[in-house]
Amino acid sequence: MSGVRLGADFLSTYEEGTKREWVIGNGLGGYASSTVIGAGTRTYHGLLVAAPENFPGRLLLLSSLDEEISIDKEVYKLATHKYPDNISPEGFNYLSEFIRSPFPLWVYQAGDFTLKKKVFMVHGSNTTYVIYDIISRKEGALLKIFPLVSSRDFNLTARSGYLSFYQKAGPAGVELASSNGFTFSLSSNLRYHPDPIWYFNLEYDSEKKRGLNFQEDIFNPGYFESKLEPGISRFFIAASTKDISSLTLGQVDKLYVREANRQNLLILDSKLLESFALKLLKATDSFVVKNHTTGENTVIAGYHWYSDWGRDSMISLPGLLLIPYRFEEARSALNNFARYCRRGLIPNTFPAFGGDPIYNTVDASLWFIHALDRYFAYTQDFLFLSDIWDTVSSIIDNYCAGTDFAIGMDSDYLIWQGPQLTWMDAKVGEWAVTPRAGKACEVNALWYNALKTASYMGTLLGEDISSYETLAAGVASNFENTFWNPETNCLFDLIHQDEAGNQVKDPAIRPNQIFAVSLPYTMLSPEKEKAIVDRVEKDLLTPFGLKTLSSDHPLYKGQYRGDALTRDTAYHNGTVWPWLLGAYVKAYLKVNNSSNSSLEEMRVLLEGFDAHLEAAGIGTISEVFDGDSPHAPGGSIAQAWSVAEILRAYVEDVLGIKP
Repeated sequence: MSGVRLGADFLSTYEEGTKREWVIGNGLGGYASSTVIGAGTRTYHGLLVAAPENFPGRLLLLSSLDEEISIDKEVYKLATHKYPDNISPEGFNYLSEFIRSPFPLWVYQAGDFTLKKKVFMVHGSNTTYVIYDIISRKEGALLKIFPLVSSRDFNLTARSGYLSFYQKAGPAGVELASSNGFTFSLSSNLRYHPDPIWYFNLEYDSEKKRGLNFQEDIFNPGYFESKLEPGISRFFIAASTKDISSLTLGQVDKLYVREANRQNLLILDSKLLESFALKLLKATDSFVVKNHTTGENTVIAGYHWYSDWGRDSMISLPGLLLIPYRFEEARSALNNFARYCRRGLIPNTFPAFGGDPIYNTVDASLWFIHALDRYFAYTQDFLFLSDIWDTVSSIIDNYCAGTDFAIGMDSDYLIWQGPQLTWMDAKVGEWAVTPRAGKACEVNALWYNALKTASYMGTLLGEDISSYETLAAGVASNFENTFWNPETNCLFDLIHQDEAGNQVKDPAIRPNQIFAVSLPYTMLSPEKEKAIVDRVEKDLLTPFGLKTLSSDHPLYKGQYRGDALTRDTAYHNGTVWPWLLGAYVKAYLKVNNSSNSSLEEMRVLLEGFDAHLEAAGIGTISEVFDGDSPHAPGGSIAQAWSVAEILRAYVEDVLGIKP
């Protein structure tokens, strides 16, 4: 499968070269990532960001490898770094090509030399490998590679006064022990020379724009060196949390082939043939990881800063794991969240891969039931359905009786929840940016869907499901009267009470109502479902997803940028989210009877992301886009449910490949 290839036009300036980023994962939550010109612009950028078993988080260990080739008093420095007053060196001037297939590859043309550098990680290991193929057309050239290292939480910057290193050097590498207690190793078939020095005041442009700490100091323990003979030379450098002192070039080459074959097998197992679908399929892999505590699979919500979130995992599961036929991992992910179900609540998040789960979500449990239903549709796994049935019944029983965070069923059978429990949950201090305490339209659409799904699954298992049918009928009898807004011909977003106890219906046009059409079980007439889709299309649809608020609303914010306060204010008040297109496509096709013209329209809409795969996070889909045209991407460069729902909608709904 062809990958992304960028030529010199995209690499010739610092400004252009830092617009695009790449990330590869290791299946543990660790990763390697930077810009396409190798300049770090985030605290999260690094060639080895590890997720150690004994540490509840992720550590940046290897920031970069700075290569230089010298001959006849001429020195070609290939790295790029930003400092307060300048960019030095400017290695992008020698960069002729960046290729992302299957792993990042850079081609540098410097004088009489061509240097190819590729970076990969092996699944299940906190190890990064860098392979160099160098063509020299002169004698007497010398190659030096300077590793820049740290040992810090990937969210934070570090200074030399707060961090120090002890190094145990050998001819083929070095073991580094940091003052904060972490040990890691560098190994190579180049000769290592200790020569410690600190690089001061490196700057990260993206963090500066976000109003965060953007300067830090990085340690260079020494350098790797070799003479270059005329012809082709081949070298490697590896960085790892384990002992790699005996690593050889032959072993590294075998690991490269093994990892490439693993990714190729994912493609073959999916049985997909369409180019766009295969590109998205390849993007899914980095989000599927192992939970440190349970050993079960889980889903990274996004790169770089997210951990595993219940809502995101359940929404993403069909696209990430069912369409690629990764059924064992799908079952494991469901198990992972089911084992932590408490009082009917699936965790909202497991902070930093190992912290105690946080349960402040109303909809993750309802999405769990939906994900389980989709898993069963693909696998017909009755045994697993039987094993996990208690979790389903616990969710429904607790929602009926009432559980934590003021979540519970009202006398009209509809679900009420406390503040900031839906997916629109941004807060600034104690200020709820998008207050949605009350009865949310999508939560109750999910509640009805969960009841009908449980009734279906319970029937298959021989359970008494009469109470579920009674509850579902109660929800259906009240949903339309409660949420339908005849003035806008769509749903009220929220029903809540003011300080005097009076009922208030929020008429804001938001995308949450689309789920009342797209879910497997719905309650409205075909005419009203069509009206919802028409309203969403008119007021919220963009080429990259649905706006979170119509642009005529006084709270609408059309751009997602600036400091944390500015971004959070816009996060759910106009910002576009790609994952919502999954529900929109399903709903649009439903109300148009999947006509040929509607299928073609949705195919074109989804394939519009093809160009985006080369525009921000290379080969993946961003978390959000601006509400205003031209809809610039923002947030995380790779978001699980963005990729998963675009892929699922394309394969299941447009191509019609589904159980």
